[in-house]
Amino acid sequence: MASVLELIAGSYEQITFGYRVKTDEKEWTAMANFTHHAHTASISAVAASERFVVTGSKDETIQLYDMKKRVEHGALLHHDGTITCLEFYGTSHLLSGGEDGIICVWSTKKWECLKSIKAHKGHVTSLSVHPSGKLALTVGTDKTLRTWNLTNGRSAFIKNIKQNAHIVRWSPDGDKYVVVVDDKVNIYNLETASVTGTMKNPKRISSVKFLNNSILAVAGDDEHVRLCDLGKEKWVCEFKAHETRVKAVDSFFMENYCVMVTASNDGLMKMWKLHLKEDLESPTLLGEVNTTARLTCLAVWKPSSVQQPAKKPAAHATTSGELAQELSKTKRVRIATEEVVLEDESKPKKKKKDGGK
Repeated sequence: MASVLELIAGSYEQITFGYRVKTDEKEWTAMANFTHHAHTASISAVAASERFVVTGSKDETIQLYDMKKRVEHGALLHHDGTITCLEFYGTSHLLSGGEDGIICVWSTKKWECLKSIKAHKGHVTSLSVHPSGKLALTVGTDKTLRTWNLTNGRSAFIKNIKQNAHIVRWSPDGDKYVVVVDDKVNIYNLETASVTGTMKNPKRISSVKFLNNSILAVAGDDEHVRLCDLGKEKWVCEFKAHETRVKAVDSFFMENYCVMVTASNDGLMKMWKLHLKEDLESPTLLGEVNTTARLTCLAVWKPSSVQQPAKKPAAHATTSGELAQELSKTKRVRIATEEVVLEDESKPKKKKKDGGK
C-alpha cells in the first residue's frame, strides 16, 4: 500500500526542495513537487509536522510552508542571527534556536511566540524536545548542556561540559539521550544521569538519528553512514551512502521495516531499506534523486507519523529521585522519566553544593 510521503531538503542555494515519493513500486521514485525560494541566504535547518514545513536560514528568518494548501504561510521574525535548529512537538508547537542564544516556543495555531528564552551565552547549536513536550535539552557554544522546563520557560538544570557540543537528541523512549562533540557520541542514561559510554566516529559528525530506542544512525564528514547499538556500545553496521560527505540523516517506518533517508552536498538524496533485527545487515537502496544543489539539511514529511503528546507532566519534583517516584504513579513513566535524566545529569554541577533539594 502506497504511503503519502515527501522528502524536504534545504540547500546552500537558498532553495527548499520538496519531492513526492512513490512507494508502491519495488524501486521508489521521487518526483519534484515544489521549490520554495523564500530565503535570502543559505538554509541551515528544516523541520516538518503533519501540516507545515519550516526552514531556518542565515538570513535570520524562519519561513513557513503549508503542505496541505501548498502555499507559503509567512515568516517568523524573532531571532537575531542564523537559525541553527528547528523541531516540532506534535502538531501544536515548534521550537527554534539561533546564534543569538535564544530558544523560542511557537504555537502553530496562530504562529505566536509563546516563550522566548535566553538559553545560552553563546550560540544555541542544537535542541531536542522530550517526548512529553514538557522539557527540552539544549547545547551551545558556552560549553553547557541545559534542561528547560517548557511549562514555565525556566532552566531546570545546567551541566558544564568540557567542549562545545553541536548535537543533542532524546531517544524515542526517553530513557537515554546522546550529546555529540566533534567526532564523539556521548551516551547518557536516565537511571544514572551520567555518561554510560562514548562512541568515536572516524570523522566529525554532521547528523544523528535514532532508528529505534537502541540503534543510532551516525553520519559525518565522509561518505559512510554507521549504525551504533547504544546498549552494546558498539558499531553494528557501516555502509557507503554517497560519494561525498553525508550532511543529514532522517528515518521513518513502513509496515515492517525502517527507511533511512540520507542527503549529501553532492545534491543526492537516497532512501535505504533496513530491517532492524538482531544481526543488522547493510541496507538496500530503495531509490534516489539528484537535486543538483548543495544540500544542507533534510526532513521527511509523513503525516501519518505524528506523535501524540503525553498528558501528564511531573510538575513539582526537584530531584531525579523525586521525579521518578512521581512518574511511577502514572502510566507515562518512560516519557516523563526522561525529564529526570536531564535534570539529574546537571545536578552535580549546581552552583551550591547542597542545592537541588
